[in-house]
Amino acid sequence: MVRLAAAIGLIGAVALPGLVFAHGDVVPQPVDTTGLEKLGEKWRDSNPYRGNPRAIEIGSSAFNQNCARCHGLGAVSGGIAPDLRYLEKGDAGDEWFKERVTNGSIRNGVTYMPQFGEALGQEALWSIRSWLETVHEE
Repeated sequence: MVRLAAAIGLIGAVALPGLVFAHGDVVPQPVDTTGLEKLGEKWRDSNPYRGNPRAIEIGSSAFNQNCARCHGLGAVSGGIAPDLRYLEKGDAGDEWFKERVTNGSIRNGVTYMPQFGEALGQEALWSIRSWLETVHEE
C-alpha cells in the first residue's frame, strides 16, 4: 500500500505541474527565418507572407517546434488548446492570431499560452500563420 501511495504521489508530481501551470512552462525554440523578407520592429496587421512557399515551409517546422505540444501535430488539437485548423483565414484570422501570439493567454492568473511575440519575432510567427492557412478546415 505504501508503494502504491508513493507511485501515485510520483505520478502526481510529474503530471500536476502541467495542469497547475497549464502552458506557462513552454520554452520557445528559435526559428531560422533565412530567405524571408525582414519585417522590422512594428508588427504588421495582416500576414505579409500569405501564400509564400518559403514562409509555409518555415512555418511548418516552427509550428512543430513551438506549438504542436499544445495545439497538436498538424494543428489537430487533442483538446488541450484550440484546434487551429479552424482559425478563420485572411485578415480576420490574422487579427486574432496576432493578438494571441503577442499577448498570450492568461485566465485567473494561470498562463494558458505564453507570449511568443518577442521570443520568436513576427517573421517566425507570420510563417506559422502562413502554414496554418494550408491546413485550414471549414
